[in-house]
Amino acid sequence: MNRRILTLLAALVPVLVLGIVGSAVTVPFVALGPGPTFNTLGVVEGKQVVDVRGAAVNPTSGNLNMTTVSVRDGLNIFESFGLWADGNYGLVPRAEVYPPGVPRDQVDKSNQADFKSSEDNAELAALHYLKYPTSVELAVVADNGPSKGLLDKGDQVVSVAGKPVATSQDVVSAVQGAKPGTVVPIVVRRGGAEQTVQVTLGARPDDASKGYLGVTPDEQAQGPIKVDFNLADIGGPSAGLMFSLGLVDKLSTGKLNGGKFIAGTGTIDPDGKVGPIGGIQYKMIAARAAGAQTFLVPADNCNEARQRTPKGLRLIKVDSLTTAVDALNELNAGKPTPACG
Repeated sequence: MNRRILTLLAALVPVLVLGIVGSAVTVPFVALGPGPTFNTLGVVEGKQVVDVRGAAVNPTSGNLNMTTVSVRDGLNIFESFGLWADGNYGLVPRAEVYPPGVPRDQVDKSNQADFKSSEDNAELAALHYLKYPTSVELAVVADNGPSKGLLDKGDQVVSVAGKPVATSQDVVSAVQGAKPGTVVPIVVRRGGAEQTVQVTLGARPDDASKGYLGVTPDEQAQGPIKVDFNLADIGGPSAGLMFSLGLVDKLSTGKLNGGKFIAGTGTIDPDGKVGPIGGIQYKMIAARAAGAQTFLVPADNCNEARQRTPKGLRLIKVDSLTTAVDALNELNAGKPTPACG
């Protein structure tokens, strides 16, 4: 009996050790997988995801869902193996998501800043597509910059160096290549009246051979229209395309999605150009699980998406807001749509 007990204990000890180690030791990997999806035409916590005020909003139905990737950190050996075996998750080195030496909260803040930027870009892209008027105002006038005391926060910029200003980039482009000491006339609208201000360019802190104004321009809608995007605790820039489509659908006649369940992803810039994103395979899994039958894919993600398409999900290739809207109209009309591959 004693020998049997000893034999049993000898067999159990490695199992117990493995169990303790497997449960207690974390691995230097994070698991990426399908995250939640949100209907940009819907409501979250009692608020419209895309809330429009000061303009007529047309009735919408169906879904235009943005998609996300979940990140699971602090995994032990058993958890990481289980997620890997699940098939819907992938393990990547933790350093790819949380760079060494960078505090976790700093990474989260950066992701949240990217998300806010995607909201701003989405609004501008939609307004440009719909031909809504916009204006450029000064969001910041640097305290130690050359424009201090000459330009004010809130000034609407009409022209810089004789060049009309329609976008924030126009302000930058107008002085690009100019040397420090160059006097630049800037026409602004302040208090309802236009006035011309002469600003002498300073030397850029990062390159003293180049001149700069020391202002941060911000393009926004003219008139009473106001747009809010009401999603919290989401990071990254990849919601831009679907936010734009949701806004276009609300501000135009007809139903952009044909009343169906459309999902997608993609960054967007103020001119409506759609850019690639990460984790496309997990976003497609999440979309299909939520009920989507059609998924909008950034053109640069098509090769990857085509290789990992969930069964029953139709892929549509898009490279701009215009091509996305056109593709959805073609889909509703029963016509061929741009495909990945």
